[in-house]
Amino acid sequence: MSIFGAKPKKKKYPTLPPDPGFIVPEGQKYLEFLEEVHEHLQPEWYLEIGTQKGRSLHFAKGNCIAIDPKFMLEQQVIGDKKQLVMVQDTSDAFFDSGYLGRNEIKLDFAFLDGMHLFEYLLRDFMNTEAAAAKGAVVAMHDVVPWHRVMAKRTWSKAETNEWTGDVWKIIPILQRYRPDLSLQIMDCKPTGLAVVSNMDPASTVLADAYDEILEAFMDMTLDDIGVDAFFGSFEYTPAADTKSLVSNWTASA
Repeated sequence: MSIFGAKPKKKKYPTLPPDPGFIVPEGQKYLEFLEEVHEHLQPEWYLEIGTQKGRSLHFAKGNCIAIDPKFMLEQQVIGDKKQLVMVQDTSDAFFDSGYLGRNEIKLDFAFLDGMHLFEYLLRDFMNTEAAAAKGAVVAMHDVVPWHRVMAKRTWSKAETNEWTGDVWKIIPILQRYRPDLSLQIMDCKPTGLAVVSNMDPASTVLADAYDEILEAFMDMTLDDIGVDAFFGSFEYTPAADTKSLVSNWTASA
């Protein structure tokens, strides 16, 4: 039961089995992985986009900024946090407000799980990198679909309960335009995590190429790029040894 009262019954939608050729991540659950990253990284400032129910926010500590157009909290999220700034608006509006700059905030860790369309995630990443502290890490959710239907730009709930949208495109985009970044695809259940380190807040490469990227990727499907080619473009990084992963991320800064 929610701390705010009984939850309404949810309508059940179909769950699809994996499509042939799709390599499903079988590692640690993503929420467990995020909790361990917080434990070992101990970020001074944490940004979360797409908080919704608060499941990924409640175990964050330090100073936190949570953004969601419509919070639907089901649990306590304040806990031991030093500061918690909750912004019920779009991430674009938040970044445009200049809040981070006015308050001289540099982000140490960010979890991006907002709108499941690649252009939204791309903008969120660009804006987050611009405010990144030295050694910062960004984790992006839902980058590995296991079925073509869940990877469409439009969510058809009659077809599937799971929808990653086309944020999988962030992988080939960063591979093509930002090879200077350290990009790892974690084997986190159920739909993977893209973790980026070695960021450059001064980079304008993605901003300069933004229109070009949208033109190239907007109508692209997984079949256009090739399912085998997509899954062959990366190897899953095991999420189990979080302490070593965090050590490597911060050491490369």
